[in-house]
Amino acid sequence: MSQAFATCDFCDVYKGDTTGDFRVLPPVFRDFGQLKKFCGPVETVKCFEDNTLVKAAVDAQGWIDTPQGRVAKVLVVDGGGSLRRALLGGNLGAAAARNGWAGVVIDGCVRDTAELAAQAVGIRALAAMPLPTEKRKEGQSNVPVQIQGVWVRPGDWLYADEDGIVLGSKAL
Repeated sequence: MSQAFATCDFCDVYKGDTTGDFRVLPPVFRDFGQLKKFCGPVETVKCFEDNTLVKAAVDAQGWIDTPQGRVAKVLVVDGGGSLRRALLGGNLGAAAARNGWAGVVIDGCVRDTAELAAQAVGIRALAAMPLPTEKRKEGQSNVPVQIQGVWVRPGDWLYADEDGIVLGSKAL
């Protein structure tokens, strides 16, 4: 997927959208990965202070094959905005990069930030927190989630760059 896009340009084009097909995430996410710009179709995980399903997702293939070629996906994690536990660390960041994910957006925290910064994947989260999660094997995969009050659905397209994060119900 070409990285020739700008979230500001999308906002200029879709600023009058009233259908809900175009959405903008609030500017609360910090950048932790090596890639500052990434996009792709969305997969979701909903979990709270338990990263069992995050690990399963990033350990799996992070792309889809299309007639136009391979397209990397973006994992969107609804961590309930928790600032108490990190849902992604160095090992899982490395797995996401190794398995071809374009990016991971977490409504929650990450850890091992120096390791994440070295991974060829986009990573956005609310903050860094050194405490790991508990492994309770709880959560849901590929369900609609609310990230900072904005609906994100599996199959949406997410675009992230230095100016922000936007979503479309289809590729923009």
